Amino acid sequence: MQAGAGGSGRGPSPGLRPTLTWREGVGFTVAAVLGTGVLVLPAVTAAMAGPAALVAWLAMAVCAVPMALTLGRLAAALPDAGGIAAYARAAFGIPAGRAVGLLYLGTVPVGAPAAALIGAGYVSAYFRLGHGAEVAVAAAMLATALVLNALGVELSARAAAVIVGAIAALLGAAVLAALPHTRLLPPGPFAPHGLIPIGRAFALLYWAFVGWEMLGHMAEEFVSPGRDIPRALAASLAVVDALYLAVAWATVATGTYAGGGADGLARLIALGLGPAGALVAVAVAALVTYGTTHTYVAGFSRLVYAQAREGNLPPALARLHPRRGTPVAVLAAMAVPFALVLAWDAVSPFSLAALLAWPSAIFIVLYVAAMAAGVRLLPNRGDRAVAALAAAVSAAALPFAGWAVTLPAAIAAAAVGSERWRRRRAHPWARQAAGG
Repeated sequence: MQAGAGGSGRGPSPGLRPTLTWREGVGFTVAAVLGTGVLVLPAVTAAMAGPAALVAWLAMAVCAVPMALTLGRLAAALPDAGGIAAYARAAFGIPAGRAVGLLYLGTVPVGAPAAALIGAGYVSAYFRLGHGAEVAVAAAMLATALVLNALGVELSARAAAVIVGAIAALLGAAVLAALPHTRLLPPGPFAPHGLIPIGRAFALLYWAFVGWEMLGHMAEEFVSPGRDIPRALAASLAVVDALYLAVAWATVATGTYAGGGADGLARLIALGLGPAGALVAVAVAALVTYGTTHTYVAGFSRLVYAQAREGNLPPALARLHPRRGTPVAVLAAMAVPFALVLAWDAVSPFSLAALLAWPSAIFIVLYVAAMAAGVRLLPNRGDRAVAALAAAVSAAALPFAGWAVTLPAAIAAAAVGSERWRRRRAHPWARQAAGG
């Protein structure tokens, strides 16, 4: 299987410059996966399911292994900035690739402002700022992510690596400081609300464990994607699973999950570190949310660039910076939905649960598509079996997403309608991309 297979036949764009190694890949991946979920989901899931939420966390940590492995194999075999959209196109045809690309448009434009607002909420609470200042802090995070990603992929990778190192150190210190206050398990029933909430918690944890696919969007910028991407994903998986499980267990074992809410990690840190814990919690929240936002901006900009390069989006979005080789047109365009989401939140603050549920549901569908593509494309029988297992797990989680599945269903319906329209009339963007 050749690099760039399943694309337009042109191969990787000459504009995206291969400069990354597996070390930079670890920084990007951990920053993408170890996101806002660590701030809120240990407490939220424990409030939903009681101590039995640890079952959901352990199950998700295990299920992340075949998902990450499959995405690594696909990215190594098909180093295309389109990521899952490119895999779906290669496996199931151009219409499937377009549909997946359209699904992605419903993730980061909402998810990145959501991440920024969660981190800004910690900053606002600590300094006792108003909601307007909270929105302004989120806007500053998003603007910084856009600017650093426009300045070059190497600078962006170094920033991600520094952020990941700081997050790991702070979270490790918080868990160690909380150990004197822990029990093996708190008193009371293990599953006080029954078994169904465990499944719901598992579905919600997709928000915490998605992000592996973002490295696929950077694949064209790796010096040796076949070697470095699987290595980066394996190292990232070990780091992410260890940190997530440690924080989830400490949250349950200390009982700091009572009431759930967005300040679960802050309560855990304050228990172990006392008055200084509040400032540490703010630092963790700011670093985690910025790291996630930074990496998702990087990956999503490459996805949209690749879609424009294929003629599925306006060709103006395929413009790269002439010297840095970064998708500056897409990065500039991303500022528009970010501003709209923040303006909406400034007028009418969002529900945290709703804001997390929408992109989580879309990502479950995207992972089903990616794993199905792995079953179809990967040459090794063992790799195909791993992909099939990951596809089954992802599909099983989808019903627990509840009403939020209406969003990916609506986007998929729009994709089908768009494809029918394309068949009736050649799209002007497609004609321009083809040189017509």
